[in-house]
Amino acid sequence: MNGQSFDLAILGGGPGGYPAAIRAAQYGLKVAVIEKYKVGGTCLHWGCIPTKVILETAEVLYMAKRGQEFGVNSQGVSLDYSQVGKRRERVLSTSTGGIEFLFKKHGITLIKGEGKLTSPTTLSVALTEGGTAEVSARDVIVSTGSMPKGLPGVKIDGERIINSDHASTLTELPGSVIIVGGGAIGVEFASAWNDMGAQVTLVEMLPRLLPLEDAEIGDELAKLFSKRGIKVMVGTGLKLESIRSYSDRVELEVEQGGAIQRLSAEKLLIATGRAPVTAGIGLEELGVKLERGFIKVDEYMRTGVPHLYAIGDAVGGLMLAHKATAEGLLAAATIAEKDPRPLDYKRIPSCTYCRPQAAAVGWREAEAREAGRGVKIGKFPFMASGMARVIGERDGFVKVIADAETMEILGVHILGPRATELIVEPALARLLEATPEEIALNVHPHPTLSEALMEAAEAVEGRAIHFA
Repeated sequence: MNGQSFDLAILGGGPGGYPAAIRAAQYGLKVAVIEKYKVGGTCLHWGCIPTKVILETAEVLYMAKRGQEFGVNSQGVSLDYSQVGKRRERVLSTSTGGIEFLFKKHGITLIKGEGKLTSPTTLSVALTEGGTAEVSARDVIVSTGSMPKGLPGVKIDGERIINSDHASTLTELPGSVIIVGGGAIGVEFASAWNDMGAQVTLVEMLPRLLPLEDAEIGDELAKLFSKRGIKVMVGTGLKLESIRSYSDRVELEVEQGGAIQRLSAEKLLIATGRAPVTAGIGLEELGVKLERGFIKVDEYMRTGVPHLYAIGDAVGGLMLAHKATAEGLLAAATIAEKDPRPLDYKRIPSCTYCRPQAAAVGWREAEAREAGRGVKIGKFPFMASGMARVIGERDGFVKVIADAETMEILGVHILGPRATELIVEPALARLLEATPEEIALNVHPHPTLSEALMEAAEAVEGRAIHFA
């Protein structure tokens, strides 16, 4: 392998890197992927997939305990958390094997080791099996992803004080946990662990949960979490110096409304976001521009250094697996000169898999108003949905935001059952520059949750059928 040459080398085999490799191979390029762990990256091994395994178990447990409501005798239902880990490993193993099979099918060379750029088109790889390999390519994509952020002066020990990587691989359910960070990661673990029986305190320093989403989503989710017994604390100041870890608990102090509260739990989960993995891979030496550690790229994922591209969490912006995939496909099309089309990031949906789920695409209401757009709003609550009543999940709503002048759909925000699946239609509507009337004209099958989207679209003009 030493000295082997390729058309394209990709540093990192996560949800950005491996789709880019497959697409480039489909274009006829000779491709190598350098990965220090396993293909699939953080998303597959610590993030998207493991957390959804945990959340799905929580959902099954929640529904089983409600069996009597549906005429199902389900007394004595209990959780065996050790089985969650075993199922997670089965899911991950199958997924990893699937990607490696696709690599072989498309003739992609997988090089297992830690790579470093020595020029824009060459890399030195410290091989996992020992030794080094020199890899050269006509073009290189950096897809090194991200890692959990910590807090200044707080030691994450993996036992009492943990990050999301640790949380997704726990072998025992914590009896009580404090979660610092009310973004997607924090609310997902709060939701799952609460459904499984843990005492959960969720601390967010900003005024609402899911601060990157429309304000109504975060405010309503906080109310629903509180009803479930999750202690939600927003607009909270965290006293870092107060955090103390003991053999059986973690203690800390927070300030809310001028009052100091002391919190104690078995574990403290730090879920305050993610940082790019870009240090020490040779970028600075090549003159690649970085901003807060993120790689600066243009609309075609070019770094400004000829033949060197970057995608995914390493470039910042929306730190989502599907955004990384889209950027990987764009980079591959750019390199292969196959009609690359720059991304409109307002068309990329965000998804949070708590209960109820949250999903959105496009502009937030406040964001649109601040940009000077006149808006018209349509809302429809799931409590008025026949299918929501059938499945016993009536919390939440659909919110459609349209431009008051052109009636183009600016944004759609959903809090409710299967929101992460329902958001696909609004995302397509954004791609096609559709109007609420066009969504309403699309006949939605009955009874389905998707009818709530149709009704919210009708509500923009005050014409919802099942809600006044």
